[in-house]
Amino acid sequence: MSSDKMLTRIGGLLRQAESTDNPHEGEAFMAAAQRLATASSIDLAVARAHAAGREKRATPTQRLITIGEPGKKGLRTYAQLFLVIAAANDVQCDIAQTSAVIYAYGFAGDIDVCEALYASLLIQMVRASDAYIKSGEYRSETTLRTQVEKRGRRRVATRVRRPVAGVTARLNFQLAYAARIGQRLADAKKEAEDQAVSVPESSAETALVLRDKQLELKDYYSENSQARGTWRGGRASAGHSSSARRAGDRAARTARLSNSPELSTARKQIPS
Repeated sequence: MSSDKMLTRIGGLLRQAESTDNPHEGEAFMAAAQRLATASSIDLAVARAHAAGREKRATPTQRLITIGEPGKKGLRTYAQLFLVIAAANDVQCDIAQTSAVIYAYGFAGDIDVCEALYASLLIQMVRASDAYIKSGEYRSETTLRTQVEKRGRRRVATRVRRPVAGVTARLNFQLAYAARIGQRLADAKKEAEDQAVSVPESSAETALVLRDKQLELKDYYSENSQARGTWRGGRASAGHSSSARRAGDRAARTARLSNSPELSTARKQIPS
């Protein structure tokens, strides 16, 4: 199946997810979309292994994903959302320390799927976190903060409890949201791959093709990546909020993939 046809079918599932008010149906459609993406990737890999001599064999590629302008708030959690989606779709990533851009390495069809899923889930994550902040639920929680006082010539650091700030609540909400989305997509991927290799007449061939695909991507990444150091963006350095974490996790469990116009254009930057 071509990448265009694959994305068309995934788009149909996204529309079904968006049109239902039942969160369980929305979750089922989302899982189906991920299974189709994974299954299509498997089909494309098999096609690559048996491509006719006159057809150009698909190879991994690199694509620049712009998350937003350096210095804008929210870049870390937005980047984290893309990274967990990429991990479930056989796409390796490097990321700038500013979290403003991601370098995605993978087969074009897999990167297309990542951009489509990211465009939809990003909108939902922002809406859900906005609703949580407006609810004021986080204000009833406190968190430990370090307070430095000057006593004579000495500076003394003490741990004090302070109300959770809105920015802390939003950061924790979105980190938990991304983590849960990553787990859901990983589960859907594993299920699809297990089904693919369970077919007796083709299980060995499919497993071999999947392994070859992983090795090809690994080699491509090793040859082209210039990453140095470790990205530390996936941490809530501003403080911890258990309430916001739980709320973000709940929202991600019932997330639906949007059928908004951004789906076809694969929104890459954070909303204003």
